[in-house]
Amino acid sequence: MPLKLPKGKKCAVCLTFDFDAISLWAGTFGTSSPVAVSRGEFGARVGVPRILELLDKYGIKATFFVPGHTADTFPEVTKLICEKGHEIGHHGYCHESPVNMKYEDEVKVLEKGVNSLKKVIGEAPKGYRSPDWDISQNTIDILLDHGFIYDSSLMRQDFNAYKCRRGDKVHTDRACEFGEETNLIEIPASWDMDDFPPFEPYETQQHLSPGLSAPSAVFEIWSGNFDYMYRYVKGGIYILTCHPQVIGRGHRILMLDKLIRYIRKHPGVWFARVIDVAKTWID
Repeated sequence: MPLKLPKGKKCAVCLTFDFDAISLWAGTFGTSSPVAVSRGEFGARVGVPRILELLDKYGIKATFFVPGHTADTFPEVTKLICEKGHEIGHHGYCHESPVNMKYEDEVKVLEKGVNSLKKVIGEAPKGYRSPDWDISQNTIDILLDHGFIYDSSLMRQDFNAYKCRRGDKVHTDRACEFGEETNLIEIPASWDMDDFPPFEPYETQQHLSPGLSAPSAVFEIWSGNFDYMYRYVKGGIYILTCHPQVIGRGHRILMLDKLIRYIRKHPGVWFARVIDVAKTWID
């Protein structure tokens, strides 16, 4: 369903930042080596200030998805993001994937993250993005039970919001059975609109990612996606996902600046926080 935009606007652009800091390395990658810690700390000490300065430059309000571990470790940075008018969304506690969690364990992690964010910014988040962009069969119900308005982890659409389903049954010997729609709004994510895969080198036992792509190549992808949405998708929503420890490097923040200037040249663009887009879509 197309987004009903404010008067004079043609599309929405949401700049989002996953402020993982050290939780990504300690949680997802299971390492607390000094080098891994320093990579996460760069995001908090250098990346976030550069991003906030860039957003201030253009008067843009954005959404930061923050793990509880990051809020506990860098409360002053998390609070500053909120004080500047940006949205704080939930992003797990220590960047742990909920996919294989038991129901009660997933609830505990969600509530732990909520409590950490409330302690720093004074209120519970209304938006959620799963670490690793993956959820369990229980996640939708848990989010609804805890008063969340939207999720930004699924990929059924690219430029349109939709209602999340629950109860899907995937079979390998017959057709899939799709479950019922819920009132949880999905603001879709996409790996090709994420800065981590093309830019950040990392290695696990199962995977090696060399990263270090040229910003010009990534700009071509990101601007190309915007061009398609602007031309062909009525009331489209453009969702960009960046990480302070990735996009915050000098040559990359310059590329993000270039992308913002490119998008701003197009009439009728509404730069908005994800929560504002979700509420507008509901209304």
